[in-house]
Amino acid sequence: MRWNLRMKAAERGIWKSTEMRRRLAEAGLEISAGKMSALWTGTPTSIRLDDLDVICTVLDCNSAELLICEPDKVAARRPAHAAEASAGPTVTPHLGRNRTLPPA
Repeated sequence: MRWNLRMKAAERGIWKSTEMRRRLAEAGLEISAGKMSALWTGTPTSIRLDDLDVICTVLDCNSAELLICEPDKVAARRPAHAAEASAGPTVTPHLGRNRTLPPA
């Protein structure tokens, strides 16, 4: 997941975190300078849905424009053996006394 706050803010003419913080406060969301800095400079590890709702309102966007999925990164993290496991186990019939082939 990629956090796209700065790009969406720039599209609205907001170039500094202090300006974004002021607009959030006007919309009813008081954010500390430290929390605003973390939101502005990096990807948050967590964010309250209420806060995200206010950010989206201020930036006139939706959450999908702020949180961009990166499926290629997810696929790259998957272990190599996971692809084989998802196909199911290989079944080898053991023929012998009183055994038959599994159904087709």
